[in-house]
Amino acid sequence: MAIHNKSHNNSALMSINKMNSNNIKHKTSLDFSIPDKTNCILLNNDCLDLLKLLPDDSIDLILIDPPYNLDLAVWDNYENYIEWASKWIDESYRVLSKNGNMIIFGGTQFQSAKSGDLIEIIYHCRHNTKFRLVNTIIWYYKNGMSAHRYFANRHEEIIWLTKTDKYYFDLDSVRIKYSDADLELALKDKRLNPANVRKGKNPTNVWEIGRLNGNSLERVGHPTQKPLEIIRRLVKSLSYPDSIVLDFFSGSGTTGRVCIEEKRNCIMCDTDEKSKEYFKKHIENMKTTNLNQPFVMNEKIEDFFSDISIRKNNKKV
Repeated sequence: MAIHNKSHNNSALMSINKMNSNNIKHKTSLDFSIPDKTNCILLNNDCLDLLKLLPDDSIDLILIDPPYNLDLAVWDNYENYIEWASKWIDESYRVLSKNGNMIIFGGTQFQSAKSGDLIEIIYHCRHNTKFRLVNTIIWYYKNGMSAHRYFANRHEEIIWLTKTDKYYFDLDSVRIKYSDADLELALKDKRLNPANVRKGKNPTNVWEIGRLNGNSLERVGHPTQKPLEIIRRLVKSLSYPDSIVLDFFSGSGTTGRVCIEEKRNCIMCDTDEKSKEYFKKHIENMKTTNLNQPFVMNEKIEDFFSDISIRKNNKKV
């Protein structure tokens, strides 16, 4: 039985389209300016120690790929995963701005109650916090490990949480261009807004982005490094230029690199001292691209916030 597509009767979407056509700002709209340079900091801290240093409502995007408790290394072993995770989840809610977004990478292939997975995190957030779940994003990839005792895994989940319904979201920055033939067909569909069609299509919540091969030029040495493309899509759509992005499981430092390239400020921390070596490699690689941008590397968190505040105040004068 066919299910009628009612997307063209979506009242919320119709309202947004009408506001756009009348140049009326939505309640989630934010004013920002493009900075000449941004600030970045990378600390070898425990995530909870760092979070306690951050002011309330000070972060615009939290983007993390936490340990899954699979005992891959010293940093990936917790006796009671959700008891530990609940502490940084609660602190994340405190430091996130009302327009802010939080992204958590993870999976649901758990072996026991000890394992860390998104099912436990979602359950905790639903029953013990005021976080809102906006989307579950499926990261689909064709390259991965083979398996004989189960169906080989070819995806990871990503959850998108917000503090309020006034979260920032820039779909236009990550739209996917139609081919000429598909564009012609889409423009004939009366259910679709022609202006939006010309901008490109919504990438949906299933993203086909390949994992990094062992010989990828993006590689900096970290075992669980995420591709630049997937981090870039999240940073561009869920934050804005000169906003503050936080990654307190920074690992390879990919978030920091993308933030610099996309003119966002970034706070990173990781208990692994090799994280600074990984990030240095990212900076070296970034210099060979046309996305290289000027930035200031701070050593203290108070200097990071002070520099940003001074720069923004100077722009207002």
